Amino acid sequence: MRVLLIGTGGREHALALSLAADPAVELLVCAPGNPGMAEVAELREVVATDPAAVAALATEIAAELVVVGPEAPLVAGVADAVRAAGIACFGPSAAAARLEGSKAFAKDVMVAAKVPTARARSCAEPAEVAAALDEFGAPYVVKNDGLAAGKGVVVTDDRAAALAHADACLAPTAGSVVVEEYLTGPEVSLFVLTDGTTAVPMLAAQDFKRIGDGDTGPNTGGMGAYAPLQWAPPTLTDDVLRDVVHPLLGELRARDATFNGLLYCGLALTPDGPKVIEFNARFGDPETQVLLPLLTTPLAGLLYAAATGRLAEQPPLTWREGAAVTVVLASAGYPGTPATGAVISGADAPGVVHAGTARRDDGALVSAGGRVLCTTGTGEDLAAARAAAYRLAESVTMPGGQRRSDIALAAVQGTVTVPH
Repeated sequence: MRVLLIGTGGREHALALSLAADPAVELLVCAPGNPGMAEVAELREVVATDPAAVAALATEIAAELVVVGPEAPLVAGVADAVRAAGIACFGPSAAAARLEGSKAFAKDVMVAAKVPTARARSCAEPAEVAAALDEFGAPYVVKNDGLAAGKGVVVTDDRAAALAHADACLAPTAGSVVVEEYLTGPEVSLFVLTDGTTAVPMLAAQDFKRIGDGDTGPNTGGMGAYAPLQWAPPTLTDDVLRDVVHPLLGELRARDATFNGLLYCGLALTPDGPKVIEFNARFGDPETQVLLPLLTTPLAGLLYAAATGRLAEQPPLTWREGAAVTVVLASAGYPGTPATGAVISGADAPGVVHAGTARRDDGALVSAGGRVLCTTGTGEDLAAARAAAYRLAESVTMPGGQRRSDIALAAVQGTVTVPH
């Protein structure tokens, strides 16, 4: 199979590693790619958000499958253009990708499908924001309606900070924000592969959004993750498929927005059961970095089946025993303006996944973004996987780098509690 993978980040490097390891893949092209992906694939330049350019590249290399990693190309309609060129594409149409591209659209779909989620108000004016904050009370949750690379959400007890975030989101575009009630309970990520009708769940994972230990500081795109979740309720996946995924997919089909690809369900395990915090329209980062090393089902055939409406014909997914943990190394200044150009050493070891990296003219590997790379460890249990991830993390150096020291710690200690 000839595969074109679109993207440049850690999620895409993790996907590239799994696709390259699939014996069915005879050619893997990553565009634009990153230095880590260059070790396992051919890199080609492309503007990832240009549907015509991506479709032209796919046609040029005679791709049989295109996998779109990031959300922005999906919202821009890249999957539509690829399919219009007669090539199978793993990734939703622009119409279905609005599930991530617009928080207000997602809420409207959830309400129509009776998906359990937080009460919310879509606000276009500061006065509406203020009224919604007063209605739901603290902690205040304010979300940028559009794409924000995982950093458009503020959760705070400070009403002034919530108002300021809303103002910042509203001011440049005259757009809207979504104000929600706060959902209590641990957060869980559940990935579901789907061709629009059949839904195949992966293992539940947990990521860590805040920049600092103890879930302190501002939100990020994710500072680490682990899987599986031994503490999660045994019926979690079945409950989410029944109450969330199938009603949602049905509602999208009814709106002529059939969802084909990876449906990311961000959940809070509340006293009233799982409720949706958000949906994403693609593999999550950094959860992908812990799920794929545990997956033994060949990835290319699985994604191709989803892209061609044949997911129901696939055998059940198979997984390695044990656990995986990933720890993100971020640049100084992240999640604000990140420092770039810092020289990285030790990043060529197995288990290191590149995200915001680049090659300098002299060949040195340097930081080129906020989340620079992550180190993934596997083990016979979560404690062993965590130890492996942090051993590897200590072997990678970058001046000014930031990483959390408590990824998966509460789960190892057995202190994660699920409300009943």
